Amino acid sequence: MAILTAKHQSWPIAGRFTISRGTKTSCETIIAEITKGDIKGRGECVPYARYGENIENTLAEIMSFAKNIADGATKDDLQNIMKAGAARNAIDCAMWDLEAKLTGRPVWQLANLKLPKPIITAYTISLGSPDAMARQALENNHRPLMKLKLTGNGDMERVSAVHNAVPDCRLIVDANEAWSDEQVVPFSKQLKQLGVEMIEQPLPADKDDILANFDHPIALCADESAHGCADFNKLIGKYEMINIKIDKTGGLTEALKLRDMAIANNMQVMVGCMLASSLSMAPAMLIAENAHMVDLDGPLLLAKDCQNPIEFDGSLMMPASRQLWGN
Repeated sequence: MAILTAKHQSWPIAGRFTISRGTKTSCETIIAEITKGDIKGRGECVPYARYGENIENTLAEIMSFAKNIADGATKDDLQNIMKAGAARNAIDCAMWDLEAKLTGRPVWQLANLKLPKPIITAYTISLGSPDAMARQALENNHRPLMKLKLTGNGDMERVSAVHNAVPDCRLIVDANEAWSDEQVVPFSKQLKQLGVEMIEQPLPADKDDILANFDHPIALCADESAHGCADFNKLIGKYEMINIKIDKTGGLTEALKLRDMAIANNMQVMVGCMLASSLSMAPAMLIAENAHMVDLDGPLLLAKDCQNPIEFDGSLMMPASRQLWGN
């Protein structure tokens, strides 16, 4: 019989992490563990207040599935019984990890994927004043791709300062739903001149229908507007890229289906993450096959990571070790 347990884990951030919705000094995750005999599978999730999640209700939701796990529930059962979100993600990833350990086959083989290879991740520059963001970018000038957190007013000054500080770095930006309707078109044109390659979630998710009518010379990427396969079609015509995060899809199982759906509809794929430890990044890395862009820098922003963490050479991520997850 398999036993499901879950625990809260707090990870200190190196400094502060600021986006348009606020500032964090730690990231709060939940680790689900499924034990069968002396074998244990693990998965990590990040309850996100933007979607009505918190530590308490996510822990309760995870543990509500304990009897199903004890009764032999499968990953397909999980998709049918639990809604997408952080709780399902933790269980789904723990189930993949447990299956890999029980069968002796890594998750990439179980999921019929290619052997994972090192990948380049974007590095996030936290929201701040133009000078502060330029200083942070200059300190990380060795990184080839940076994502700048934006908020609306003053954003062109922020991006211009970073561009001038690190002119050879590729830049993408993330507004986290903070722009107004009137800012999208002029900001897009100005950012194009500054070499920015992509704009992530410029408008609130419930107002993004108007994006279909806006001229934007830079690709727009859906994040808060994009969750799982069921709501994918509403993105077509508004966005050229989708940010797939396993905490939104409710696990690796749905994320792989969403990735294939996006590619089949000629939409570029970005693999993203919530701020979390390497345990969250390991399954997300498997979505990166055929992805246009990867943003899995969570561990780089932490003061402390989990045991057996993913190794980074600058912004180059190495495949997860068997001691961490999925092997």
